[in-house]
Amino acid sequence: MSGSGSGGNKAKPAIIIKRIKKVQGGHHGGNWKIAYADFVTAMMAFFLLMWLLGSTTKGDLKGIAEFFANPLRVSMSGGSGTGDSRSVMPGGGSDITQRAGQTKKGEVTTNRRPERNESRADAEVREMLESIEKQRLEALKQKVEEALSNTPRLAEFKNQVLLDITSEGLRIQIIDQQNRPMFDSGKAMMRPHMRELLREIAPMLNEVNHKVTLLGHTDSAPFAGGESGYSNWELSADRANASRRELVSAGLSEGKIVRVAGLASSIPFVTEDPLSPLNRRISIIVMNKKAEDTLYNRTVPNVESSSAEEFKEAISSSGKSYEQMSPLERVHEAAKMAEQMKRGN
Repeated sequence: MSGSGSGGNKAKPAIIIKRIKKVQGGHHGGNWKIAYADFVTAMMAFFLLMWLLGSTTKGDLKGIAEFFANPLRVSMSGGSGTGDSRSVMPGGGSDITQRAGQTKKGEVTTNRRPERNESRADAEVREMLESIEKQRLEALKQKVEEALSNTPRLAEFKNQVLLDITSEGLRIQIIDQQNRPMFDSGKAMMRPHMRELLREIAPMLNEVNHKVTLLGHTDSAPFAGGESGYSNWELSADRANASRRELVSAGLSEGKIVRVAGLASSIPFVTEDPLSPLNRRISIIVMNKKAEDTLYNRTVPNVESSSAEEFKEAISSSGKSYEQMSPLERVHEAAKMAEQMKRGN
């Protein structure tokens, strides 16, 4: 009995069940692709920003900073920048006298911008024509210098003729010297050597298709009657007009002269000595096209200039039509024409 009882009290062994969790080998999801695309986009934006900062001038950066600093001012003025004059108020920017365009605080570039309704190719043609025009004036300057040097009776007056290229064109200045004046004292009576100089210069001015301006200058020595009577203003104007008559009589086409003016002593040649005889002079300016546009108050420069007409004629003589040429072909033809003129000089 006792044996059966002890057998009934024996402990049962523990049963341990191990469950193995199976991990299925599928894809890891697409979240990493989205994160990588965002990273690449951010890097592209960063490098683009760095490139823009590196290629933008300091003045333009200042303008951009001003735009973000005060955007309300731009939106109220109705323009694309704080200096834009397309608002109800004339002018704009730092120059309130400017009625059109924009006066930016950015850097000023020397390249001329295309005119309104003018393509970039046409603007390049315009620049080519301006280069041709400058070369033509340089050639005229050299010819006048050679004529003065090679003419025995005028060689001694060579130092009284000054030639330079200005923003208005070729300027020929005939100045007085201490013992060699161009006119009688206080009068518009021309001396013989002055007459010879003008007669030598007149035919050469006809060789270029440019307008001419004549300006008279005096020193600051006043007349006895003061400024209320006959003064340096009348004297300088009379001397400029006497020079005009001499040039015309020597063969200069009268239609080439567009302005004759007397400036008295307002623009001295020797500023530190208003009484210097060098201040008494006659200025003959062979005007470039830009100066002509300013004189005639052309808001849009006249494309049909003398240089453009000569350019069209040169193309027509080669068997081509200017009107049928593309803008790029016009640029190439203008470049060849400028190169030929440069070699000719």
